This record gives sequence, structure tokens and C-alpha cells, in this order.
Amino acid sequence: MAVSMAAAAGRLRRAIRRSPLWVSPSRQPLSSKPPPAQATAVRDAFLNFFRDRHGHRLVPSASVRPRGDPSLLFVNAGMNQFKPIFLGTVNPRSEMAGFRRVANSQKCVRAGGRHSDLEDVGRDLSHHTFFEMLGNWAFGGEYFKEEACSMAWELLTQVYGIPEDRLWVSYFGGDPKAGLDPDLESRDIWLSLGVPASHVLSFGPQENFWEMGDTGPCGPCTEIHYDLAGRVGAPQLVELWNLVFIQHNREADGSLQPLPQRHVDTGMGLERLVAVLQGTRSTYDTDLFSPLLKAIHQGCGAPPYLGRVGAADEGRTDMAYRVVADHIRTLSICIADGVYPGMSGAPLVLRRILRRAVRFSTEVLRAPPGLLSSLVPIVVETLIASVISEDEAAFLASLQRGRRIIDRTLRRLGPAKLFPAEVAWSLSLSGNLGLPLDLLELMLEEKGVQLDSAGLARLAQEDAQHRSQQAEPVQEQGLQLSVHALGELQRRGVPPTDDSPKYNYSLRPSGSYEFSTCEAQVLQLYTEDGTAVASVGKGQRFGLLLDKTNFYAEQGGQASDRGYLTRVDQEDVLFPVARAQVFGGFILHEAVAPEDLKVGDQVQLHVDEAWRLGCMKKHTATHLLSWALRQALGPGTEQRGSHLNPERLRFDVATQAPLTSQQLRAVEGTVRDAVAQDEPVYMEDVALVHTAHVPGLRCLDEVYPDPVRVVSVGVPVAHALDPGSRAALKTSVELCCGTHLLRTGAIGDLVIVGERQLTRGTTRLLAVTGEQAQQAREVGQNLAQEVEAATERLRQGSKVVVAAQRLSKDMGRLTDAVDLAVMPQWQRRELQATLKGLQRRANTAVRKLELGQAAEKTQELLQRHSQGPLIVDTVAAESLSVLVKVVRQLCERVPGTSVFLLSPQQLGHVLCACQVAQSATPAFTAEAWALAVCSHMGGKAWGSQVAARGAGTTTDLEAVLSTARAYALDRLQPSSPTDSHRLHRQQTGPGQEL
Repeated sequence: MAVSMAAAAGRLRRAIRRSPLWVSPSRQPLSSKPPPAQATAVRDAFLNFFRDRHGHRLVPSASVRPRGDPSLLFVNAGMNQFKPIFLGTVNPRSEMAGFRRVANSQKCVRAGGRHSDLEDVGRDLSHHTFFEMLGNWAFGGEYFKEEACSMAWELLTQVYGIPEDRLWVSYFGGDPKAGLDPDLESRDIWLSLGVPASHVLSFGPQENFWEMGDTGPCGPCTEIHYDLAGRVGAPQLVELWNLVFIQHNREADGSLQPLPQRHVDTGMGLERLVAVLQGTRSTYDTDLFSPLLKAIHQGCGAPPYLGRVGAADEGRTDMAYRVVADHIRTLSICIADGVYPGMSGAPLVLRRILRRAVRFSTEVLRAPPGLLSSLVPIVVETLIASVISEDEAAFLASLQRGRRIIDRTLRRLGPAKLFPAEVAWSLSLSGNLGLPLDLLELMLEEKGVQLDSAGLARLAQEDAQHRSQQAEPVQEQGLQLSVHALGELQRRGVPPTDDSPKYNYSLRPSGSYEFSTCEAQVLQLYTEDGTAVASVGKGQRFGLLLDKTNFYAEQGGQASDRGYLTRVDQEDVLFPVARAQVFGGFILHEAVAPEDLKVGDQVQLHVDEAWRLGCMKKHTATHLLSWALRQALGPGTEQRGSHLNPERLRFDVATQAPLTSQQLRAVEGTVRDAVAQDEPVYMEDVALVHTAHVPGLRCLDEVYPDPVRVVSVGVPVAHALDPGSRAALKTSVELCCGTHLLRTGAIGDLVIVGERQLTRGTTRLLAVTGEQAQQAREVGQNLAQEVEAATERLRQGSKVVVAAQRLSKDMGRLTDAVDLAVMPQWQRRELQATLKGLQRRANTAVRKLELGQAAEKTQELLQRHSQGPLIVDTVAAESLSVLVKVVRQLCERVPGTSVFLLSPQQLGHVLCACQVAQSATPAFTAEAWALAVCSHMGGKAWGSQVAARGAGTTTDLEAVLSTARAYALDRLQPSSPTDSHRLHRQQTGPGQEL
């Protein structure tokens, strides 16, 4: 039996590890039976089964956009929305606190982050970035293993009619290193349900032990697998359903402790289940995808979809079908849930998905522009279709240019050379054209070329370092125009750079921005050391002076534009421009030359549109923030400086005292009102003299050009500058040369996430906008709910030391989370004050319970040890803190006694605490005593001459006690005949103290 089970286990492991990808090219049905109900009926059958037969409450799917969970880009599992229950942080008064048995179908996205299937989509027949997770849950021990397994087996075999002999199950086989026994209970349950023993096999923790993270709830799981082979040859297994039994908690030290309440968490992918029930090896051959694949074929010039993979898929046509079908589902769901393509976090991942879909639809399937938006169902809001259509059109030009640059670079490379990292970076989302790096690698892979990954990693690290410095910018020296270089330009009569084209942008009807390019002439080139040259060569970092530019040069607190330029006669060669600086009216562009460039060349400049738009949002938000601060603190409030970039903005303001939580909240509210009204932003150059006596007009202590640019929110500039209108007292009106939004609505939101005193009388504020601000609010709301739940738990109290200690630790962890979270600063202040009081109350409760328990243990020990001078014993204690208190109370009750106590814990762990009578030191010290004993257990100890504590691991407590006693007896010198008699009894007596 053991041999056959081992052989079967080996077959199962091989089957599981090779078949989940469903890479078989065969598209023949697995059964000759007619296909069962459609996917909608399969989903309904699952939900109705748990609601009607087993009394589960049906809860709606959460949004794919995580609410208040910064650890996730997208909701990627059905359990995400129930995390507060698993973690014990659910508000006792909330609706969720009443959940006992629930079921649902959860929308999930696995793209980006720790769990991502994005790179695998299209390569096989089963991976998806969007899928539905069918699940049922039992909270707080409502039911456990037997009921969960029985329900799953009943649904699969009786409701869905899956043959029992096509199903295999696996269970947790234990982990000796962690001290975890095999889950024989689950094994026996499956056997009792009629599963053959040869189909019930065990696996280790990697396969059958589920953990939420490095710490937190965890437990064994049992999985149900489906055999694709159907008794023909070796089994080909795919995981169908995972049943997790959450019964442990992974502590910070790595140990496992039993949870006070157990839970059941199960998950089954709808797409895979439908494929099994519809008799196909591919999820793409189900009715969830067939209509999409048909529509793609009708809208493109490619042959029909045949379901091929690998080498059989010539030209990767079928891969492209799968990519486009999968990605349009993900895009539609995400956009419907409020996640739009963007430049960071989940929006950036969605942008990558959209651009992958555009590339495969146009280049592989030869589809015309607009295919993607035509695939969005008519019932979906037209906003989704317009967003996809607009980004599709915008990316097509970049894709075509990127393809030409790749081809040109490859022609120059020659065989067996790596594709240059610098070129890849300039093509990427982080560079200029916005090609996702994974898509770029795929395009190179199709041509048999490898990317310089090491060089790319170096560039990514440099970019990350640069971005990390943005909140507190460091003045980088960069390329400079010296006083001599400026003098030479003036001597030659070279006019200052015309940078008015930086304002050449407009707002499309859809709400997106269109930025114009700029054609200019190269007037002068400079090497890195500032030497003027007539030309630069390939690979050279250089400075570039033009007659005009659309790049914003860093000034007024706004970060410089970045982007690229091309020669007019050679548009497929990109010269990356990292920054632009102004020196005496001349704007110096810092660039890298992929090819030769010389004075007199005509070039075309392209700003990084996403970067520029990010700066515009932050700059207009800065103006609104300044105005809101004057509303909250008084009209005399002065700005002391600012800096902004697409990531966040920093604002320094003169204050008499730190801003209160109420003031911070009021400032945010004022900005949000202006944003919600989507007010127009007016900009106009006016004579400086006309700005001299306007009440409320805000200007810094700077020298302004004449004419000067005026930026007014909601009020035309002419009206704002009319002294009689006093409009500048009612809205934001400033002198500013920066680039701004044309309407305030694009800011989205603003949250002040940080505040500190920079110097006496100056406060520095940090703020985020848009998606980041929304996420910050959600994080704050989530933490506020956790604090409210902790308050309720504390109010209910606990009579168990371990539970009280856990609550106290939870308060500490929650305090750390609030301190470090990106959240509204006003809310952070309020929660910090609340948590401070809660922590004090929790600590007091723990001390009371520990003292009470210690008193009970002390009394028990005194009944066995009526006199000293030495007590060595074991005692059951729930924590080291309780053990220390027992030792202390013993020494107080029996003065002159030295005490050493051990407390056995789970998995062979042992706690120890000791205290030495003052009269016995310094010959006998507690620290040395504890160290000697804990070393015997392979552990460690710490403390002082009088008191010490420690820990170790042993299965032989008697030997450890003997070591402790022998060490003490060796060092204690009898000070009287009575002491001598007592020591003699402890050394030779029957060991009653044990």
C-alpha cells in the first residue's frame, strides 16, 4: 500500500506540475455528451446551491479596486474583502461582523504585483488577467472541514454531474520542521465520501498550506483536481477548487499559534470550471470567450482562431487572439470599477494591458484602429469605450515609431548582440514612447534578440533613485552654462531662447490634453565640461541650445520637463532629453546622442506628455492649496517656497503655530470644492504695472518679467486684475510662469499627507492628488475602521491574558501603521490621539490580568515550596511577562530566595525567568544563571545580576531543571546551618519541588 501510494503521489506531483497550463493544442471535446448550461447558469448554480441548500448569505462582488488596502494593486482573490474578519479587526458593529456563512462570485485581476499572470496570458490556454472566483466562507467556526468537503463534493458530483472517478484530491502532509502534523482529518473525510485512496494524496506546505502573508492567519488546505485525461494514460490534472482551513496564526517570530476562531475560505475559478463542464481543454473555447474571439475575427484581417499554442501557432496569431480577448475583459471591468489607464500603481498596469492589446491587435491581427473599443459591449457605459478608443489611437503612432526604431537598431547591431538598454528605456513607459517593457521584450523575442536586462535594471534603479529624491529635491549640478559661455552668446548676438511654445497645449472634448510639438534649430552644443562644440557623437552626453523650445525649464518650484527630440530628416532616431535649465534667458537641454548631431540641424521636440500633465496637475493644485491656506489661516499667510513634480507637491508656509487637525481638514475641503466645480483656469501675459495694486493678488518675493503671466482660477484675468472687483480676494490669482491645467477638475482630489515644522515659524506640507489622493483617503478610512473595531474589542474586554496581550500588540501594530501610512494628515493626528489612549488602557488591562494570573501561580508554587533559599520548578504561563511576575512575587513572598522557573510552550519552546537573592550576588548572578540554562536548550538569555529571562527549545524538561539546580547549588554558599540543611535536602531529596 505504501509503495503504491508513493508511486501514485509521484504521478500526481508530475501531473499537477506539468498540466495546469492546459497547453495541449487539441481542441476536441473531452466528452461526446452535449455541452451543459452556459457560464451564467454555472455561476447561478453555484450561488443557488450555497444559498438554498446550505443557508449561505450571498454577498456582492467587491470592486476590483482595493478599498483601503495599499498592499494590493487589484483585488486578486475572493477573500480580500473579508480580510478584517480573518485578522480580527472587523468592527463588531459593522454588517460584516455578522457574517457567518457567505458565498459569492468575486471579480479578480491578477496583473502586476506579487500575483501576476500578465506575462503568461496568450502563451497557453488557461491564463487570464481577469477572472471570476467562486467561493464560500464560514467564519468563527460556523462549520469546518467535514461540512466544507461534503458541500464541495456534493456540488461537483451531484449538481454539476462531474464523474467521481475524474476527481482527485490532495491534503496537507505535515511539516516536521514547523512541528505541524499531517491533516489526517481531511484525508479521512475524503475517504469517507467515497474518494478512492489512490486519488487521495498528500503534499507539503508549498502546495497545501496557505498563508495570507509573512504574518497573520494561515492553515492547511485541501485541493480538488480534475483529470483531463479521463482514465486514458497518465493523469493530467488541473486544480479546480481550493479549500483552506484557517486555524493558525503566523506570529512575527515565525512561530504558529492556534487561532481563537477558525474559518473556512474556498475558491474556484469560474472560467476553469466552465471549461470542464463544457468539455474543453481551453477556457478560451468556452462561451465566456467564443463571442469575443468571433468579434475579433470579424474586425481584423487575420485567419480565424484555431486554439494553437507554441511552435504550432505560426505568427503567434492565436496568441494574439487570446491576448486581445483577455485584455478587453480586464480593461472593461477595471474601467467600470473606476480604474483608468495612468502613470502609476494600478492605472499604470492597466495602461500596460491596453498597450499590449493595441500592439497585438494591430501588428499581429492586422486590425484597423478602433477594434478594441468596438469589442466593449454596448451595454457598457460609452465612457469606457471612449477611454479605450482614445488611448488606442494615441498609442498607435508610438507603436509604429517604436517598431521603426527597433528595426533600425537591429540592423546596426549585427548578430549575437544584446539590444541596447538605453534604446529600450527611451522606448518604454518610463522613457518617451510608452512601450511597456514586457511588450518590448516580446517584440524582440519574436526576432530572436535578447534585451540587455542588466543595463535596463541599472537604468531603472537610477530612475527610482531620481524619483525618490523628488519630494525633497537635491540640487543636482547637471550641465551648466558658465558666465563665460553666457558672455560669448551675448557677444555673438544670440537671442534668448523663445520658450513660449511650452504653453501650446489644448483640451480635447474628451477631457484629455493635446501637446504640440516644436520645430527648432540647433544654435550651440556643449560637452559635459561646458565646452562649446560644433557637433557631438554617438553615446555622448551633451548640452543643447535651440532658438526655441516647448520644454519647461525648471524654475518657480516646478520640475523640468523631460522627453526627446528627433532630427527633422531622421524621425526614427530619438535623442532622450533628461532635463532643461535656464541660464540668463538661455534654455539648456541635457540630452544623450544616439547618433551624430551638429549645429544648424533642424530638430523636432516632444515633451513627455504624462510627466508634463502630472506637473500641471500639481502646479494648479499648489495654487489652490495656497489660496485655501489663506482662507483658513488669514489673508496675511505667506508662502515660503514650494516644489512639485508628478509624484507629489511640497509647500512651505509661514505659520505662528502648527496647523490643527481642523485647519488641515478645512484646507483640504476648500481645495476639493474648487476641484469639484471644475473651474476654468485663465492665463494671460499682462504688463507688470497692472498687477501692482490688486487686493489679494498673490506674488512671491521674486523678480518677475515684464510682461508677467497671471494665472487666475474661475475668473478671467482682466476681471481679476480690476481693483474694484476684489476678485483676487475670493479665488486664486497669482503671478506665475508655470504650466497649468485649463480646468481644475483634472486634479481629481488633494490630500495633505504630511506636515512638519521646518524651522520656527515655517511649516512644510506634503500633498498628493488624483488617484494617489483617493487611495490615501481609502487607507485612512480603512485604518479608522480598524481603530473603531479595536475600541469596541477593548470595550468588550477579555478575561484571558493571551487575548488581552494580542489586543495590546494589535494596538501597537495599528499605531505603527497609522504613523507610516500615506493618509490624510488631519486623520492621522486624530487616530494617533485615539490610539494613545487605547494603548494605555490595553496595557493596563494586560497588567491586571497578568498580575492576577501570576498571583494564582505563585500561590500554587508556595504550596510546594514553603521555604528557600532555592526554588527551581516549572509552571504553566501564557507569556514571558506572566512568568517574570510569578518569579518576582515568589521572591517577595519568600525573602532571600533565589528562583528559577521554566514554562513549556507549544512545539517544544520553553520560556525561562529567574531572580537571585541580593545576598547571593555577585558570586551568583541571574544573567549567568539564565544563560547557562538557556544555552543548554540552544537558546539565549538576557538580564542583570538580580533578574534575567530567556528562551530555548527542549523535549527534556527534567534535564534542564537539573542543570538549573546544579548551577545554583554550585554557587550558593551556605551562610548558616539551616541554609546548609535546606540546600542538602534540595540536592539529595526526592525532588518534590519538581
